[in-house]
Parts: sequence; C-alpha cells; structure tokens
Amino acid sequence: MPGLPNGKAPGVPCPHLDSELRCQLFGQPERPAVCSSLRPSADMCGNDREQAMRFLDRLEQATRP
Repeated sequence: MPGLPNGKAPGVPCPHLDSELRCQLFGQPERPAVCSSLRPSADMCGNDREQAMRFLDRLEQATRP
C-alpha cells in the first residue's frame, strides 16, 4: 500500500506506521513528498507526544481541502 494517492483524513493515523509509530516508508521513494519535506521543530514536537499530536491536529485542520 505505498503512498497515499488520495491523502488521509485528519485524525486518522497514517496506515504506513508500525506498532511503534515508525514510518515504514522512511527513505523509500514511495514516501509522500509532504512527509519528506516536513522538518520537525521544537514548536512542532513540544515537550511530549500529546503536544506534538495537538500540533499535527492543528496542521491537518488548517490544510484540509
């Protein structure tokens, strides 16, 4: 199931994450360009997973079609 030709819905985990939430397409040519271009920052990651997920939720909401 390479790539996400139709994108993914906000709040839905990427189907390419393994049980430890690691990207199974990392370093692969099938990895979506948006993922490859995303550069984590302190603002994005916050102090813990909860803060990072809130940031990603806001990003998904702001960029949905």
